Amino acid sequence: MSLICPLCHASLTLNARSWCCENRHQFDQAKEGYVNLLPVQHKRSREPGDSAEMMQARREFLEAGYYQPLRDQVVTLLASVLQQPACHILDIGCGEGYYTAALAEAAGEKAEIYGLDVARTAIRLAAKRYPAVRFCVASSQRLPFADGSLDAIVRIYAPCNEAELARVLKPGGLVLTVTPGPHHLQQFKALIYREVQLHVPEQKSYPGFRQLAQHALRYPMALTGAAATTLLQMTPFAWRARESVWQTLQQCEQFSCDADFTLTLWQRD
Repeated sequence: MSLICPLCHASLTLNARSWCCENRHQFDQAKEGYVNLLPVQHKRSREPGDSAEMMQARREFLEAGYYQPLRDQVVTLLASVLQQPACHILDIGCGEGYYTAALAEAAGEKAEIYGLDVARTAIRLAAKRYPAVRFCVASSQRLPFADGSLDAIVRIYAPCNEAELARVLKPGGLVLTVTPGPHHLQQFKALIYREVQLHVPEQKSYPGFRQLAQHALRYPMALTGAAATTLLQMTPFAWRARESVWQTLQQCEQFSCDADFTLTLWQRD
């Protein structure tokens, strides 16, 4: 294990059902199997992240298979460049574990797969369902992992601290990012904005990394009204959607829209 104490950064070891460091900081492991490594002084709100209702809606949407092409592409792309069996992979902002579980299944028993999210509700759901993954509640701005301990990090829409990514990755380690492609969910935009503009590519640099590859994944989706409403809730567009937009989506039998993603693979120097 490569977990470190979020308070003093010393190594954590599991004793019975508690994670402890040499400075006697202790973090109890929940009955579901996850550990909460988000001290109260590192929280920005009482319960950071999405609510239980939102997490359940997201799980239902993902399990309907609308984003399965993305999940398959993430697993395939990472497997093509990360071929050692005993690898350590972290999924940042893992939510309820939809992508994390697929990574664990593909990587095999010798690999260590970690899922990290700031939302305790999401991690509880994930740990309860996917015991093969090591889940923790923690901030992506302060990763609770030892220096140079990870082989790869998957970042799907999640916020991150580029310096932290470089710190916890081994030399030659990989970061796989997923960001919106130009046409992602443009039909939702058409309902909300007078003028539809294409997504601007993410302007994020990764000092100390070089870009290995970039792939586009675009496909049409035929959503039920309930699925379309859930998907809108999962996007930043939800804040700007008028009540009439929500009603339109709820009442429609089928809503067609495009999924468009950009997958970029980075390697640490």
